Amino acid sequence: MAKTYNIGIIPGDGVGPECIREGLKVVQEASRKFGFKLGLVNYDFGAERYLKTGEVLPDSALDELKKLDAIYLGAVGDPRVKQGILEQGLLLKLRFGLDQYVNLRPIILYPGVWTPVKDKGPEEINFVVVRENTEGLYAGIGGFLRKGTQDEVAVQEMVVTHKGIERVVKFAFDYCKKRNKKKKLTLVDKANVLTYACDLWQRVFYELGGKYPDIEKDHAYVDACCMWFVKNPEWFDVIVTDNLFGDIITDLGAMIQGGMGVAAGGNINPDGVSMFEPIHGSAPKYTGQNKINPIATIAAGAMMLEILGEDKASQAVDDAIKKVLASGKIKDMGAGKMGMTTSEAGDLIASKV
Repeated sequence: MAKTYNIGIIPGDGVGPECIREGLKVVQEASRKFGFKLGLVNYDFGAERYLKTGEVLPDSALDELKKLDAIYLGAVGDPRVKQGILEQGLLLKLRFGLDQYVNLRPIILYPGVWTPVKDKGPEEINFVVVRENTEGLYAGIGGFLRKGTQDEVAVQEMVVTHKGIERVVKFAFDYCKKRNKKKKLTLVDKANVLTYACDLWQRVFYELGGKYPDIEKDHAYVDACCMWFVKNPEWFDVIVTDNLFGDIITDLGAMIQGGMGVAAGGNINPDGVSMFEPIHGSAPKYTGQNKINPIATIAAGAMMLEILGEDKASQAVDDAIKKVLASGKIKDMGAGKMGMTTSEAGDLIASKV
């Protein structure tokens, strides 16, 4: 009997539903080819639900989502909703509530995709950032004193734990080993300024690294890392870093891989439910026009298949993306510039699986 994976579908806002539609088209084609099934459970969490009900993500939904095998998420955001409500009430609540402590971001330049980095190609831009996803400055600990006065004080605390660092560093070492390319793991921090937090990161990194003698251990300050992303991206294989630094350097990574239109990410709980999404925003002005680039969402679907253990299906989707981009049939990554519609791009990639 064919195995069935129960996937929660959160289409999101703006162009999110259009991209998720094409992503499902491709991953379902892969499931047919490789002999497994996808049981889809649809949810309406996002701007429209919030505007109608005032509710973002009820606690009861988290209990239901924990029973699934994965979550496929479209872009989230709407100018009608105050900044921070959806980001904190949906995205961060999902990541923290489902303990998705790894944010996984491949920085891969596909063939045929333009990069602003001169003289670099797919061979040089091919690495992965493993970002700690539930601690650091994003833990939300802090507050105001004398708010609204000339003497106002704002405090935002960075919180790191041995357990939190150890589990994400272990994931990074294991992922580096499985990836089996340069077999090099780089710790990115700011230890010359953030003395205490980064000292704990470094001690855990090198102590745990002793169990991986076949993997080269490297270190870079985050500011130097940004410079080397542009100057020497080929130096990197797998990077592990904290929540804030990971958030920043992955946007730089998205640009050197050709832009947000091809950038996908996963929020991973290796022992629970993981969530996969495009990195780009919801682009409300393009909603319903069938002109947005769906590749980032399709690539997120490939990541979902990999984490579910369907490596052959994941590789088939990734290969299909590469074939289509290498063919030159998609002219540009920008909305309305592809030379075809959103649905035509999805059809073309699905046909190559």
